[in-house]
This record gives sequence, structure tokens and C-alpha cells, in this order.
Amino acid sequence: MTDWAQVRADTPGADTVLHFNNAGSALPTTQVVQAQLAYLELEAKIGGYEAFAQQGEALEKPYTALAKLLNCHSDEIAIVTSSTAAWFQVFGGLHFKAGDRILTSVTEYGSNFLAYLQAVKRQQVQIEIIPEDDEGDIDVPALESMLSNGAQRPALIAITHIPTSSGRVYTSAAAVGAVAQREGIPYLLDATQSVGQMPVDVQALGCDYLTSTGRKFVRGPRGTGILYASRAAMARREPAMVDVHGAVWTGRNEYELVPSAKRYELFEMSYGAKLGLGVALDYILDMGIDAIWERVQFLAGLLRDKLREVPEVTVQDKGRLLCGIVSFTMNGKAPEAVKDALAQKGINISISPANSTLLDFSSRGLDKVLRASVHYYNTEEEVARFVHTLEGV
Repeated sequence: MTDWAQVRADTPGADTVLHFNNAGSALPTTQVVQAQLAYLELEAKIGGYEAFAQQGEALEKPYTALAKLLNCHSDEIAIVTSSTAAWFQVFGGLHFKAGDRILTSVTEYGSNFLAYLQAVKRQQVQIEIIPEDDEGDIDVPALESMLSNGAQRPALIAITHIPTSSGRVYTSAAAVGAVAQREGIPYLLDATQSVGQMPVDVQALGCDYLTSTGRKFVRGPRGTGILYASRAAMARREPAMVDVHGAVWTGRNEYELVPSAKRYELFEMSYGAKLGLGVALDYILDMGIDAIWERVQFLAGLLRDKLREVPEVTVQDKGRLLCGIVSFTMNGKAPEAVKDALAQKGINISISPANSTLLDFSSRGLDKVLRASVHYYNTEEEVARFVHTLEGV
């Protein structure tokens, strides 16, 4: 059984703030912070390159830990500076041409969709939106129809597993993967809000690529991003760009990519952050992702139930499976005013604007939502305090 008191003790920030902004950047553990500080001190004492050489084994931890967490091989993992950097290393390497079709989701993240729009401008691709079913999940039969009705096979299927602005989980992500694999279409899954709060199995999902971040539910350092690239996908496509870390210059007009997903990495990053990411991932593995997911669902469900009892509040989450992100609005209250009032009481939440998931918000008539995101180190008492404070705003 998980020792939740120890989990709180490992999270000193929990004594300072009520942190319901884990979908933005979670509170790190003491172990993560100490590992980063120790590495920075080592760099200061002996030099950056020398610290890297001395801590080589520890700096490999993110690869082996993510291989266990995501059910893949360690050579299919790259560590970069953000989820967006990981995503662009994949997307930019696909080399679209005029008329290529990109199939994406209603809840696609704003940064990703901006890249599609740039591809429309630069390469004259077509963006097509996969419809949702009545429960707010990917409509797989509609996806099948899009494949058969189009003039040519899509060049990419790219969806966001959990949107930044809502608690829904696309449970049909694995069914989408099965379709993509059958048709030989590259499948890019943005799991920025998934990894660290729920089980994520890249084999079951059937994705060629998966991107995520360290700073959210993994509880790792800012400035760390995660990329899974399958061996099969790496055999077919290159990264958007490489440097001397990801490839070897073998002749005047020749180069060879390194034989792993490290080809997606660039030489320079914060190695203290990378080391801290490995510590954060080890913490997840020690706890067990199933126990984490059970706790997150319990706390988020409790929060939604309590919020529904507040007359001015409308919970905006929909879907057959909901996660630790709880989105809501308050009648007659500006989101900024609510967020600021809670901050004055030592409570952290965030606001999701329409441009973070414009298609979804437009279809639901939303401009902004308040986002409270719980994690396993939060408590039932914090949920009660949050709702009580909200009632007084």
C-alpha cells in the first residue's frame, strides 16, 4: 500500500501552496530537486564536460525508466527540451508535398495546429478533422470513411491523447493506431498530459511516435521533453534536423544517423534537468503507475462531484474516461478574477484560453475555462478547501 504521508513529505511545496496546476507544471519531489542541485554543483566544481562524463550512468536513467514506463526499448527514447521540441522533430521530418492530407482531432493542441497551418502555407497540405462520437471520443468509423473517401492516403494521423483544456481521454487512441498501422500511415500521438498520471503503453496504442514532457504529471524539471520513436518508424524517416550528437559526418556529402532515437536529440540541453528527469521517472516506477492513476481518478472525481454542488459552477469535462484535469466555468465570474482570488489564498490553478484548443472551444461555445488539475500527492482535504474557498470568491 502506498504511503501517502511519505509522498507528501517528499513534496515540500505542498506545505506552502495548494497546487492544483499539475497540468501546467507539477511540484517536484525533494529527490528531483536535490539531484539537479548536486549536478549543478558538480559542474561548478569540475566543469560541465567532466560532470557529464562522471555522471554518464545516471544520465542514461531516463531512457531505461521510460522504456519500462511506456513498454518500449530504451533505444526508442529521446530526451529533448520540451514536448513541443519532440513533436516538431517528428513533424518537420515528414517532408509533406502539395495535396498531402493531415488528419487530426477536434481537441488538437494549438502549437500543433499552428504547425499544420504553416504546412498549408508552405507545402499546400490539407488539414482534415476527424469527427468525435456522441461521448466526445474519436469516431473511428468516421475515420475509416475518411480513408476510403479521400483522393489519396493521408500522409499523417496526429491527435492529442488528452487535451490541455479538458479532462477527457481519447480512449479510442489505440483503435486509431490499429487503423494507422493497417494502412501504413504515420501516427503521431501527443501525450503531453498523459504520461505520469495514467498507464501509457505505446505497443497497445500502436503509435509510431509519442511525445510528452517532464514538467507536468511526471513531476520532473522544466526544460525536459520526451519522445518515443519506434524502430520501424526510425528506419523509414529522419528527424527534422540533426547535429553531431544525432549523426556522424562521414564524408564531404555523407552522414550516418546514430542507431537510436538519440538522433532526434541535439547536443546542448540542461544535463542537470535530464538527470532530474531520471529521478522523477524512477519515483513513478517505485510508486507504480496503476496506483497513481487510481489516486488521480479518485481525487479528480471527488473534485468534480463537489464542484457540481456549487450553483455558480459548470463542470465542462465530457468523455467516457476522465483524468486529473478538471475544467469548469463560473457564471458571472471572469476566469482571471477567480484565478487571482484563489492565488491570494495560496491556491494555484490555471486558465485555458480558446486558442489552446480552438476547434473544441468553438464547437462548445467556450472562450476560456478554469483548469484545476490534481495529482496523487494532493489530498481530500485540499479538495474540500479548494471548493470552500471557491464558494467565497
